[in-house]
Amino acid sequence: MNIETKNDLIEEILAAWKNRIGDDYLGYKGHVYRMFNFCLALHPCTEEEKIKLAIAACFHDIGLWSAHTVDYIPPSASEVKRYLTETERQAWAEEIGLMVEMHHKVRTYKNDRYPLVELFRKGDLVDFSLGFFKFGIPSAYVSNVKKTIPNNGFHRFLMKGAREWFAKHPFSPPPFMKW
Repeated sequence: MNIETKNDLIEEILAAWKNRIGDDYLGYKGHVYRMFNFCLALHPCTEEEKIKLAIAACFHDIGLWSAHTVDYIPPSASEVKRYLTETERQAWAEEIGLMVEMHHKVRTYKNDRYPLVELFRKGDLVDFSLGFFKFGIPSAYVSNVKKTIPNNGFHRFLMKGAREWFAKHPFSPPPFMKW
């Protein structure tokens, strides 16, 4: 399995957010590429599916920076839908919106109409869990992706946010979690 380290669409979308993301840019960019690769490893994708995955990957956590909130899923979904309208891809808004909205669903997302939603959820979880969850992806491939695409402090950034949330809400799951 190849490891994609440069995708023109991902580069274009993320470049527009570079200043807004600031110091977290390289960490987020690495996360986007790692999860994108994990999605591709889980399912042989058509070119259209790859475009959808690339768009969803770029926007799935963007609300952390666009709205500066731990409840970042709604603003992330709004940003991706705005982008799809601007790029005349409104026909994909429901599917990609669901990919963003359901990427932290704890249980399997079941919808025969949009199988990419579950694929995307799994790809994100592989990276979020640092490869603990693999969903059948070979361990060697997960390790190679992690070596090839540096973390650049992304998980440290996530843990800082988690500590802040649980310090204030010790008995409540974060608002981005879905059952």
